[in-house]
Parts: sequence; structure tokens; C-alpha cells
Amino acid sequence: QVQVVESGGALVQAGGSLRLLCVASERPSSYYIMGWFRQAPGKEREFVAKITGAGASAGNTGYADSVKGRFTISRDNAKNTLYLQMNSLKPEDTAVYYCAAGFGAGKVIRDEYDYWGPGTQVTVSS
Repeated sequence: QVQVVESGGALVQAGGSLRLLCVASERPSSYYIMGWFRQAPGKEREFVAKITGAGASAGNTGYADSVKGRFTISRDNAKNTLYLQMNSLKPEDTAVYYCAAGFGAGKVIRDEYDYWGPGTQVTVSS
């Protein structure tokens, strides 16, 4: 069973930056999709960013419109680590951020995530 754990969440002022990290216990397949999601109090969980591993789509990224130009997703395969660089943070970015992963070509094709971390709190003050 794969375990993913996020870290890096903190209290930061609007306009500031944070880098979130997600470490996976293992990578059962070189074909994977990993993503960041977030959930604010009283709101539904929403997609933030994603990135793919090996294959024709390796390294492909996607972002929610709300974070384009401000957030950057990346990964270090050797370290089984996923990153989310967040710049120009806004109070609206306040949420619990979750790391998620799916392994295998089918998961990549279907944009499906099977493993989720416990979350890390990001709070942006005005």
C-alpha cells in the first residue's frame, strides 16, 4: 500500500510564497499521475494541479484556472517527491492541501487517484 504524506503548510501573509512537499513511500510504476487538491471549510474539494510520470505524456502538467501563473507543480522521481510551489498567495488559497497519486497507465489515462495524504494546512492572511 502506497502512502503519501504532505508537508510545508504554514501561515503566510498575502502575496507570500510557500512550497509544499509530498513524499510517496514507493513508486510501484513509472507510469503515474500525481496531483494536488485542496479543500476549504464549507467547500468541496477542488483540483489544483497535476503532473504525469513516464510515457508519452510524461511531465505533462495541468492547473486549475484559479492558480495558473501562480503555482507550479514539479517532481523528483529519484526522491519520490512531489512539489507545489505557490507564489502570490491569496486569502482564497487558504485550505487543507492534499497530495494524491495514481499508478499505472490506466490511472494516467483516466486521471484517477487512489492514494491520498492526510493533508497540510495552508493559511493565507490578509
